[in-house]
Amino acid sequence: MNNQPVPVVKDLVLIGGGHTHVSVLRRFGMRPLAGVRLTLITRDVHTPYSGMLPGLVSGHYDFDDVHIDLGPLSRFADARLFHQPVTGLDLERQHVLCDGRPPVPYDLLSLNIGSTPSFGGVPGAAEVVVPVKPISRFVPRWERIRARVSASKAPIRIGVVGAGAGGVELTLAVEHALRHACQASGGSDDTVEVHLFGANRTILSTHNRGMRRRLERALRERCVHLHLGQSVSAVAEGQLTLADGSTVAVDEILWVTQAGAAPWLAESGLDVDEHGFVRVDDTLQSCSHPGVFAAGDVAAVVNHPREKAGVFAVRQGPPLAENLRRALLGRRLRPFRPQKRFLTLVSTGGRHAVGSRGWWSFEGDLVWRWKDWIDRRFMSRYADLPAMSAEAPPALEPGLASSEALREISTAAMRCGGCGSKVGATPLTRVLEQLAPIRRDDVLIGLDAPDDAAVVSVPPGKVLVRTVDAFRAIVNDPFVFGQITANHCLGDIFAMGAEAQTALAVATVPFGLDRKVEDTLVQLLSGAVQVLNDAGAALVGGHTSEGVELSLGLSLTGLVDRDAVLRKGGLRAGDRLVLTKGIGTGTLFAAEMRMRAKGRWIDGAIAAMRQSSRAAADVLRRHQASACTDVTGFGLLGHLVEMTRASGVDVRLDLPAVPVLDGALETSAAGFLSSLHPHNVRLRRAVADIERVSADPRYTLLYDPQTSGGLLAGVPADRAQACVDDLLANGYHQAAIIGTVEPRREDDPGTSREHDAPIHIEGVA
Repeated sequence: MNNQPVPVVKDLVLIGGGHTHVSVLRRFGMRPLAGVRLTLITRDVHTPYSGMLPGLVSGHYDFDDVHIDLGPLSRFADARLFHQPVTGLDLERQHVLCDGRPPVPYDLLSLNIGSTPSFGGVPGAAEVVVPVKPISRFVPRWERIRARVSASKAPIRIGVVGAGAGGVELTLAVEHALRHACQASGGSDDTVEVHLFGANRTILSTHNRGMRRRLERALRERCVHLHLGQSVSAVAEGQLTLADGSTVAVDEILWVTQAGAAPWLAESGLDVDEHGFVRVDDTLQSCSHPGVFAAGDVAAVVNHPREKAGVFAVRQGPPLAENLRRALLGRRLRPFRPQKRFLTLVSTGGRHAVGSRGWWSFEGDLVWRWKDWIDRRFMSRYADLPAMSAEAPPALEPGLASSEALREISTAAMRCGGCGSKVGATPLTRVLEQLAPIRRDDVLIGLDAPDDAAVVSVPPGKVLVRTVDAFRAIVNDPFVFGQITANHCLGDIFAMGAEAQTALAVATVPFGLDRKVEDTLVQLLSGAVQVLNDAGAALVGGHTSEGVELSLGLSLTGLVDRDAVLRKGGLRAGDRLVLTKGIGTGTLFAAEMRMRAKGRWIDGAIAAMRQSSRAAADVLRRHQASACTDVTGFGLLGHLVEMTRASGVDVRLDLPAVPVLDGALETSAAGFLSSLHPHNVRLRRAVADIERVSADPRYTLLYDPQTSGGLLAGVPADRAQACVDDLLANGYHQAAIIGTVEPRREDDPGTSREHDAPIHIEGVA
């Protein structure tokens, strides 16, 4: 019986995680299209909701209140999440271009990247001002401004350039937040002086008169200085110059004028308007390239021009999702007509808001509560995702694949096991042509002249270090997974004090059309080869096959001088234990599989796993490490037990000093634990006085299995702090001294003659 899943037939790639695409992701998650592989490429893993940004500035919301987490949403939609910026498009080959990785192919492409700062040719603006868009970059800069005001009682002058709805709302939010920050720090209300600049003679020039009058009154009541009717002609540090030549002194400048489009859109050959935004028809399809769609700020709907506002991006979500589905199935697209009138709600800093629709305007505290309800309801759609269905996706729909593709699918579905499951010679050859593994003089036969096996020599005076490891994909970006796997496998080589020499790869990719298998292999092996090359290891061969899920294994060789081998059994009494990375990957990814881990937590864990331990091993050797191992599947405590027993010593572990990845304590406390965790807990007998320490929330993480974890080493006491300082300088930002090695004491209370409790944990109340 064939239980293989439906193969990938078409690739739908979404660039950007804006307001429209989050709706597309949710809708595809609710109603998946079998045979379509969905990929989201995004610069940020948290999408800020622009409607709640002023509330964040005012202090009414926190970060998570106003950001849509793309990690769980992508998991819900079964979408691959590629976290990196796009640099261009190859429209002829249908490739998305990103720095540092192979191009990402697409059959259908959608753009929702928002806008970029546009300074209108104002001299000095790009170097001095704080642009509000993209919002993800504005938020941390705003936090620094607020911290600066809180830490100093000196007067500060804030200038906001742009007197539309966004600029006015931000001005009032900034004034409210900084005034309260001054009061909280003991300053006076007049410490902050706010200026608003607009090229038009009125604020909110596109809104009705009642709306303008209400907000003008709010600005006057807050003592905001208005500079209207002339544009900003130049910007310098601490100063704005206006069109009439007058200057205004300001300490910080926030830029809220109309933003522009990313230059690569026009450079790629897409039809764009005079501002660089992608011209689309009523179906949101590119006017020049039918395989490309665009929505939100980046799109210019030629028959229905509208101002750049989040309300339009949100409304475009359902029709875009429907037309993407129809385009994939070869069906006729449906036109979408945006509304002419729309509701505008502008908060005034406090819990008060002004609203308008058409020629009607209104205001009050109740209006703010209404706005708050609307915003929170919108955000809850992406925070409270439905439970994922255990049912298989529907069968491949007619129209999704050509007759030639259907024949290829039929062939793929009937492939046998054994050698019949191998990736075909033609796609494999094309994959190998795109890889560029380094060459080594000691590799006599490798991929440059492939044979039945590689032939490698061992230089005189060296001994060979060999290791192998493999696992299924824990991230859905094959390129990143290749990097993580290579770093994980290389950890054993570096822990032994060796240099990497060669690698053999064993890869399994989901079966499907040749071009889809080829792309997955290129991404996967390119990521691995990039890490191997940096480590000096030559990829000399391997094996590829098709299966149910993506997996990768590497068999590695390394070289080391016979008398320079680092082992687990060299710990000496008095040594300090040094750990080079934080722990917590097991619990974080257990939570991620259940859509309960924040995207930034997973992003931090991935960054740690992508960090090579090569430089860390060099640092440890320089500081005369006595013993070393890498922390992986057995968890920190499991690998530490291996070291203590091999060395015949005890260890006093400082639990609060053990570095933990962001979010790991939260996911562990919530009960999200790796499937390997219960096996590791069996080593608890190695912990002395376990009843005292087991209640500490950090204790559970000692058993957490790690992927591409850090190195754990014994370092002489007089060199330990210098070693950690060296590690920190080399980018291992969580490196720490976590314990002390002590002589074995067989007479410890509660310790058996077999010495089952060599670990003593300190720092627990």
